[in-house]
Parts: sequence; C-alpha cells; structure tokens
Amino acid sequence: MPSTAATTHPTRRDHGGNLAEAVARFGGRIEDWLDLSTGINPHAYPLGPIPPRAFQALPDAGRLADLCAVARKTYGATGGDIVAAPGAQALIELLPAYLPRLPVSIAAPTYNEHAAAFHAHGFEVAEQVTPTGPIRVIVNPNNPDGRVWSRDEVQGWLDEGVFVIVDESFADPTPETSLASLSGHPRLIILRSFGKFFGLAGLRLGFALGPLGVIEPLRRALGLWAVSGPAIEAGIQGLSDTDWQADMRGQLAGARDTLSHQLRSIGCEIIGQTHLFVTIRHPQAAALHAHLAQHQIWTRAFPYAKDWLRFGLPGAGAKRLFSKLQSYSPAK
Repeated sequence: MPSTAATTHPTRRDHGGNLAEAVARFGGRIEDWLDLSTGINPHAYPLGPIPPRAFQALPDAGRLADLCAVARKTYGATGGDIVAAPGAQALIELLPAYLPRLPVSIAAPTYNEHAAAFHAHGFEVAEQVTPTGPIRVIVNPNNPDGRVWSRDEVQGWLDEGVFVIVDESFADPTPETSLASLSGHPRLIILRSFGKFFGLAGLRLGFALGPLGVIEPLRRALGLWAVSGPAIEAGIQGLSDTDWQADMRGQLAGARDTLSHQLRSIGCEIIGQTHLFVTIRHPQAAALHAHLAQHQIWTRAFPYAKDWLRFGLPGAGAKRLFSKLQSYSPAK
C-alpha cells in the first residue's frame, strides 16, 4: 500500500485509455487493441432513436430540467440541488473554486485528477489513506482498490463540520453504496458519472449534487448549453430504464467474478474490485502488462505501485484475454 504521508503533485498525470501510448510502444492500430485500461462498461446502453432536433437545435432548457429530475430520482437524491455537466471531470476541475480555502485531504490512492484540480486552485493538499482535513475528498467506490466508505463514517465527518466531496463515478452498479440520500447536507457535494456504467463515455455527461450555494456557481461557470442535446436525450433514456440497469448489474457482477477467477488462476492477488474493474497484485506485474500489450491488450499500470495492474471487463474480448493470460509464463 502506498504511503499515508502527504504526497507532491505530479507534473504529468497518467490515465487509462491512453491507447496512443500503447500503439507507440507496441505497434498495431488502435482498432486492433482490446482496451482494458479504463473502467467503462463494455456493454453500452442500447440507445433508442435520438430526435433530430437534439442535433439541430441548441440544447433545450426544459429537456435539461427533465434530465436532472430523472437523475435525482435514479440516484436517490433527497435534497439540495443538481447540475448536469459535460462529464464528471469538468466538475472536478471547476469545484475547488467554490469551496472555502482550507486544507484538503484526499483518500489515496485514487483518481489523480482530484489532487490536480485542488493544486491548480492553490489549495494545500495531502493524500492519505484516511483523510483528516477540514475538506475531505473520497471516491466511493474507490478507483483503483474498490474501497467503500460507510454512510455512518461520512455522516460523522459532516457532523464535525467537515466539507466532504464524494466522487461516485463507479457507484451505479452498486446503488447501495451511494451516499446520495445525504445530498441535502450543506457541506456535502456528490459527483456522478453517466458514461462508465452506461458504456457511453464519449457522450460526456456527469452530475453534481449538493447545496445551492455550490451548485449554482457551478451552473454559472459551466455556462449556457454545456450539455449537448444528444447527451441530454441519451441520459434521459438510460437513467429512466431501470429494468436495463437491474439486468446489467447482474451481468457485470458475473463478468467481474469470471475475470477475478481467471486472474487468480495465474497467481494474481485480487486487492480490489468493483463491478467494472478488478485490480491485482503480482510480483511480475510489469512483465504481465508487457506480455498482454504484445498481443494488443492494454491494462492499467500504476507508477506508484509497480506490482499492481487494473483490468476492465473484457466484454466480447473475454476469450482473447483469457487465452493470453493462460499463455503467460513468468520469468524464472
């Protein structure tokens, strides 16, 4: 486990989905690659027809309000306000400007853009296993280790007067882990991502739930027509389709379990998982990463933990992945 001490902000942040790097290092064409470096559902939501007007006219304020209403209902938000944005990442970058200038503690290891955003706004930032500052940031479930924070623990922080930002980008498959029922609290901001669970990351759609005093400035900062008409329509379709969501949760759980079994069979230790990814420890993780890359399968390596790899769900590429896992021969 990485150190609990405060860490310095890196000058270059690494992410999954960096297939251009994979091609540059190992060759092939982007379309040849099986990209498992992100936690995006490989079974995209089957969108119905999008009205031509959604493409031809400026985004409609009424339809945006409909989208926010269905999002509140789907997420179980009981209070506060909501704003839609072109992805949760846009909200992560904007949010620090509308928080008090207090020390920030981020539960680590986690998605590195949270620290980057606070650093960019001039905050004092510490990254710790358990956050302790007056502003605390958690990812719930966490990326990359799947850690889940209890409602009681977060409620305790709020009762102490702490500001809490909760990134729930991976919460859709396990709604019982969500803290959205606390969303009316004046010091709680919750971020949600549409694209991961619905497999439509290219649409760029996310939401922030929180107090009016934070959400309204975010809305002004995002400006007019921040969310495209097609994204609004897709969001309404997907978030309203509770039957698809329930069926997909079961499908993802089964696929995750199968992937975990395959990884254990070659000596990997499962150190964390959600319905959308499995993170492993292996003494030769770098060699395994390279072996798979030589077969155009891209996994997520971590500069701060050289023996970790993260695998997204392979979807239709499962047979290909499992074959190459079984052909891996560790160096003696």
